[in-house]
Amino acid sequence: MQEGIHPGYEKATVVCACGSTWETRSTRKELHVDMCSACHPFFTGKQKLLDTAGRVERFRRKYGKSAPPEEAAAPQK
Repeated sequence: MQEGIHPGYEKATVVCACGSTWETRSTRKELHVDMCSACHPFFTGKQKLLDTAGRVERFRRKYGKSAPPEEAAAPQK
């Protein structure tokens, strides 16, 4: 490896949106993450929807269950 062209690899603090913090090593001093093992649904077993700019609500409005028209619900002979 050439000297002086690689960034420093030092201790860094990782901060999650849930408030959890831990130390690791990185080329940055501080990292901010949205999810960690303390709040991720895979590890906690709880489902948690992250609504970014109303996308989940917009999806539910567009594709949510609605009452089918009675003509379409009646079986055809």
